[in-house]
Amino acid sequence: MTTTLHAEWTKVRTVGGLGWLLVAAAVLTAGVSAAVVVATKYSPVSPQDTTKLALTGIDLGQAVIAILAVLIITGEYSTGMIRVTLAAMPRRGTVLAAKAVIVAGLVLAAGTVAVLASVLAGRLLLPGRGFTPAHGYPPLSLAGPDLRAAAGSVLYLGLVALLALGVAVAIRDSAVAIGAGLGLLYLFPVIASAVGPDWRRHLEEIGPMSAGLDIQATTGATLSSQPLSPWAGLGVLALWALGAMLLGGLLFRLRDA
Repeated sequence: MTTTLHAEWTKVRTVGGLGWLLVAAAVLTAGVSAAVVVATKYSPVSPQDTTKLALTGIDLGQAVIAILAVLIITGEYSTGMIRVTLAAMPRRGTVLAAKAVIVAGLVLAAGTVAVLASVLAGRLLLPGRGFTPAHGYPPLSLAGPDLRAAAGSVLYLGLVALLALGVAVAIRDSAVAIGAGLGLLYLFPVIASAVGPDWRRHLEEIGPMSAGLDIQATTGATLSSQPLSPWAGLGVLALWALGAMLLGGLLFRLRDA
């Protein structure tokens, strides 16, 4: 396993563009989060969950993470490198596990940077928009519910990467896999916004994005409005990621390279 991990790490480091995608994901996440905070102003009639507000960039940054995870495996199929990989390491389960470890590790590192930058931006910018202790909004910190939301957001990005990796292994085509991965993330909220309250709640409970992002809720009003508790919602995303990896792994073992 160690040799396979080293080989996968070497391939990732030498593939052009993947490093820039990680940087883009972190910058986009923090930039969008800061922009949303700047665009939001305190209103006594419209209470905000400022932690969730400061982490809004995750909604968009996850798309870059999903694309990165897809390209790591489909790039090998498009170049034929996958045949070389499997010739050197015929144990396909080990190859896929090594890819998953590398992808998850890279995304967790980039996600940590993105989330910390988003929280810092929120801490600096929110008081200027009226979200002050005098109005009942303490400064953001890495403690209590804020820490759970921040750490959970990093785990959320890691699970999104594994979900996209599993989809990519099953489909093998870059464009189709990217479309399918992003569709799984964004389609459920789109459909939920167009149906009645009962169906909307069910879709929010099973959608990987809508359920997973429940981990960001920190205030009583936000928590009570969600169909799932924060960790239960993240667990739904974990099940999606596990299912995608199991399906991808099964097809990876059964099909020719």
